Amino acid sequence: MIQIYTTPSCASCRKAKKWFDQYNIPYAEKNIFSIKLSPEDIFKMLANSENGFEDIISTRSKIFKEKQLDPDNMTINQLINFIIEYPSVLKRPIIISDTELQVGYNNEDITIFLPKELRNKDCFNHFTETDEE
Repeated sequence: MIQIYTTPSCASCRKAKKWFDQYNIPYAEKNIFSIKLSPEDIFKMLANSENGFEDIISTRSKIFKEKQLDPDNMTINQLINFIIEYPSVLKRPIIISDTELQVGYNNEDITIFLPKELRNKDCFNHFTETDEE
């Protein structure tokens, strides 16, 4: 099952959900402001990332600047606890399947979540043409 981590005011989150709805791809949504993240949520994000925390957190966020934190000087547990306490540091949306991770919304990259039977060239062309309309 695809998991999408969102926030209510995130336009990219709305685009991602609309895309999944448009292609009838089931997903579970987790609003990171109303449902507390667990360490397991964060480990699942990290498991599919290429660059670890760098892929999922925004070090330019207000809270990092206010607290004058450097993630490179924090332990994994400190970073996980920080994200749980301040989920706004996460980039959004974060979309995860068993094997894939996408951070943010991108019309082309999101197609990695298409079911295999829809990935043939004819169907893919139909999907990308529909997206551009």
